[in-house]
Amino acid sequence: MEPEDNPLPAYDFLAGATLLIDKPQGWTSFDVVNKVRYKLKHLLKVKKIKVGHAGTLDPMATGLLILCTGKFTKKLTQFQGLPKTYTGTMQMGSVTPSYDAETEVSERFPIDHIDEKLLEEARKKFVGDIEQVPPMFSAIKVNGQPLYKKARKGEQLEIEPRPVHIYDFDLTRLELPEIDFSVSCSKGTYIRSLAYDFGKALESGAYLTALRRTSVGEFRLEDAWQLEQLLDYIDEMQAAKTED
Repeated sequence: MEPEDNPLPAYDFLAGATLLIDKPQGWTSFDVVNKVRYKLKHLLKVKKIKVGHAGTLDPMATGLLILCTGKFTKKLTQFQGLPKTYTGTMQMGSVTPSYDAETEVSERFPIDHIDEKLLEEARKKFVGDIEQVPPMFSAIKVNGQPLYKKARKGEQLEIEPRPVHIYDFDLTRLELPEIDFSVSCSKGTYIRSLAYDFGKALESGAYLTALRRTSVGEFRLEDAWQLEQLLDYIDEMQAAKTED
């Protein structure tokens, strides 16, 4: 998105603004919020400004992250409840403790028996209402502590499955050991768990190697700012104010 198509000067950040950002790989959602908050505090010359995000993306993942500022942060819960769509890649025949490429492969399985018929039978099992166990490497809190902190200490806990809804789950490229997919799902769905469970349904294994969020409700990735572009533009606004 070009700044001319979505001029920042039209935003009243304190009263409330919604920013769509294409989160880069390697950044946490909290990193993005902190960076934007820092820039806006300097731009607006205020000590505090509310900035929050609707729906966490893992550091490895990229794609649509919704940020709200000022009074619009009250909308975050509403946005978090919207359906989401993703595209991604699964590596078949292996699993990792985090269910993605953030941790090393811990176990390997055969994939010679996997064919298109078996893939289709397994795919159908993950459309509709399903029960899903969140990964240990997640921000879900147990006794006030995020699960990922316990996982990094080597602790294992029994996690209760949670109901989620998968509207669509399509396999878009079959080049074993890699499979590309697209998925549309309800809030609370862990795509890493979907990959893990899908591998298990094939009597093999799978983990996520790429993930990109393409929409949240009616919000679309193609309407999002590149993070660096947004930060650069805020810097330009700051420089223009200084010259005035």
